[in-house]
Amino acid sequence: MQTTAPKKTVQIYTDGACSGNPGPGGWAAILCYGAHAKEISGHMPGTTNNRMELFAAISGLGELKTPCVVELYSDSAYLVNAFEKNWIDNWQKNGWKNAQKDPVENQDLWRLLLTLAKKHEVHFFKVKGHADHPQNNRCDELAREAIQSYQRMNQANDDSETAEKK
Repeated sequence: MQTTAPKKTVQIYTDGACSGNPGPGGWAAILCYGAHAKEISGHMPGTTNNRMELFAAISGLGELKTPCVVELYSDSAYLVNAFEKNWIDNWQKNGWKNAQKDPVENQDLWRLLLTLAKKHEVHFFKVKGHADHPQNNRCDELAREAIQSYQRMNQANDDSETAEKK
């Protein structure tokens, strides 16, 4: 008789940020398993804070190679409440319409997040943003650094184009 090994429990801390809303955005996730931690982050042009919050969760889950029990921590009520208050179930039942009968925003990311979440046992937890939560603070720092990196890269490209025109 074959027994399956228990799933690993992984903590994922996420945050998204935007410089302007919409504007350049950054996202970050920290994955923790036992004594190991992995930080990931990135940026996108012309996006919103909510999209970055979702993309941080998507990116964190996307790093997992096997099905896990996931404790996902976010300061985004938008993200956490969608699952904890069953908004996402209602959206799907209503053809991706919200309570006001309007199309749900960010459907592309919600659908991707659902696909990834189904591979795992995910539990969402709301943390207070910009408080004394070390991992959330670090994610915020990484997301903001990603925006700054994007802005520096764009400025360098703009400077290069200006120099070429002279």
